Amino acid sequence: MAELEKKINYQFKNKDLLKESLTHRSYLNENPSWHLPHNERLEFLGDAVLELIVTEELYNRYSEYTEGQLTSLRAALVNYQMLAVVGKELGLDDAISMSRGERKDLGRARDVILANAVEAVVGAIYLDGDYKSAKEFITKFVMTHLEEVFKKGLYKDAKSVLQEKIQKDLKITPTYKVLKEEGPDHAKKFTIGVFFDDKLIAEGYGPSKQDGELEAAHNALEILEVH
Repeated sequence: MAELEKKINYQFKNKDLLKESLTHRSYLNENPSWHLPHNERLEFLGDAVLELIVTEELYNRYSEYTEGQLTSLRAALVNYQMLAVVGKELGLDDAISMSRGERKDLGRARDVILANAVEAVVGAIYLDGDYKSAKEFITKFVMTHLEEVFKKGLYKDAKSVLQEKIQKDLKITPTYKVLKEEGPDHAKKFTIGVFFDDKLIAEGYGPSKQDGELEAAHNALEILEVH
């Protein structure tokens, strides 16, 4: 924990808040005597704090941008893929307390856990410190990815780009279907397929159908680029 505090340049007055932010629900199943709750309440708070601060930063930096442009930039900065990257940069992979089963999963489910933990850490910093402390963390570790968002065009809506391309090339409109729905009602995870006519082209995964559709579209664009 001390190493993580050094990395994020924030010393917690209440160390339990940091531990709670890094406690995944699955850990409590294997360790019922653990003295702290899982991190979903902090994640809920941190998600709102993160969105507000990123919105404020973008609003102040880009006075000439429309609401739609600002929304696209924000979405690219706070989606689970980008937050998972932030989590890996912070070394949260090793810091999160999770079950042995979750520890073995290195795919998209792990990225969602990492992203949720980043939001929970934001919530913990906000509670332990203040708005300013949370803003310093977000500016240093999230807003620094803005250059990457512009460079890679991550702010573009992958669904719109894919639809435009496929309508032009194949004269059809991509469709999206839920392939799998898992998890409790408060923490659903969706696997979405994107189809050209009846042919499955790519899959996407996310905490909402919209997130899953966007990832599926993004993956389809990558497949088309390769071929």
